[in-house]
Amino acid sequence: MKDLRGFMKYDREMPAKRSVEERVQDYRELYRPFPEAKVVEQATRCMDCGVPFCHAGCPLGNLIPDFNEAVQAKDWKLAYELLTSTNNFPEFTGRICPAPCEQACVLGINQSPVAIEQLEKEIIERAFQHGYVVPNPPVFRSGKRVAVVGSGPAGLAAAAQLNQAGHLVTVFERADRAGGLLRYGIPDFKLEKWVLDRRLDILKAEGIVFRLNANIGVNIDANELVKEYDAIVLAGGSTVPRELNQTKGWGLPGIYFAMDYLTQSNRRIAGDRLEHASAINAAGLDVVVIGGGDTGADCVGTANRQGARSVTQIEIMDRPPNSREPDIWPNWPMVLRTSTSHEEGCEREWSILTEEFLPDPHGQLRAIRTSEIKWGTNSLGKSGFVRIENSERELPCQLLLVATGFVSPKYEGMLQQMGIDVNERGNVSTGADTPYQTNSDKVFVAGDMRRGASLVVWAISEGRECARSVDEFLKVDKKESTLATKGELAGLTS
Repeated sequence: MKDLRGFMKYDREMPAKRSVEERVQDYRELYRPFPEAKVVEQATRCMDCGVPFCHAGCPLGNLIPDFNEAVQAKDWKLAYELLTSTNNFPEFTGRICPAPCEQACVLGINQSPVAIEQLEKEIIERAFQHGYVVPNPPVFRSGKRVAVVGSGPAGLAAAAQLNQAGHLVTVFERADRAGGLLRYGIPDFKLEKWVLDRRLDILKAEGIVFRLNANIGVNIDANELVKEYDAIVLAGGSTVPRELNQTKGWGLPGIYFAMDYLTQSNRRIAGDRLEHASAINAAGLDVVVIGGGDTGADCVGTANRQGARSVTQIEIMDRPPNSREPDIWPNWPMVLRTSTSHEEGCEREWSILTEEFLPDPHGQLRAIRTSEIKWGTNSLGKSGFVRIENSERELPCQLLLVATGFVSPKYEGMLQQMGIDVNERGNVSTGADTPYQTNSDKVFVAGDMRRGASLVVWAISEGRECARSVDEFLKVDKKESTLATKGELAGLTS
């Protein structure tokens, strides 16, 4: 590093946000441009640690001190090359990743960590501005054909890597537009879709073929796919939502899964016309979001933009602490996180159990009955949640959004037709020695279908590592792969 005392000179600083009053009127990005001088200052805060724990915190093993040093020197081309050596899509992670690398930052022990996520975004956006990001088709083709099922972050990463290795890649997407979770699960105010389309145009120019409205196991026979291709990567995500069907009143009109709500909102923003009878709109309603994670926060931001009368987010777990305990570092801490959506207007409550969904005289949802709970010992002497006496109340609610996570990929259809084994959690099983290969030799799996619902950055990592396994499988006669592992990439700068 040019300046090893940068962390003593500069505090953590982020780009200014548009005012709440302005941004709730649209779905555009929240942040204003960040001057180059400020970006360089933030990179200068990197301490050039002897042991960069940020490497381990990042599922991709990004070369963080190295690209920080390049930014400090204003060498944007080098910074771009270092960043993209491990990360196919920094324009995504730079916007929507919860940044586990920052939680592992050594500076974060007693100061605010380096703004690594923001630096990723600044590097890739300047790379686009300077013309460094151009299609790079492979110089040779292996003749091997690979099908990638799913065009979310895991599928796109696997497709990009396998294409660069020279294989002929076709991506199958069941929706009418490519992008998966990035397209329909992330609101535009966090990831505008021109960012996704810009990357998809590059992947297409590099030779990847996209087949849309192609639902494997439904309108395309899964076994025909196995016959036609030399290898298949399953990257369809974890799509079966966790239900609250043990709660009385479940199924009342007005109760929706979060992903159905967000998908419909994104479609509306994209210009799709929706049937009035099936439209989910928060305008003028009391909205309750069950689930305290990022998806729940995305529902909060969307409901505010639709003009909800009130928005309340409830969580069954206790309120997290405001700061992490020192002995947690460098692991991921359970701390209170307030998103930009919460800033826009939201009541947040913790230790809340949903007891019943209550209908109005017409059978529509009008309220939910809740109780406060605490961790303790029940009447049977077992540890668990205990209701607090006389804490019952009704929350007005005409629109309930369930953001309680996903339990597994859907088994019926594609997995069933292919005869793919699943584990006790319902995720696709793989071998201990071949962690991305299923019980069907030609079929591999990556992302949430394999590890369960997780982060976008983990999905990209899974796609890259799975692609290496597929490449090794297709080149079994050579027993080698043209794709580097995370460890090999890290070794480039060691």
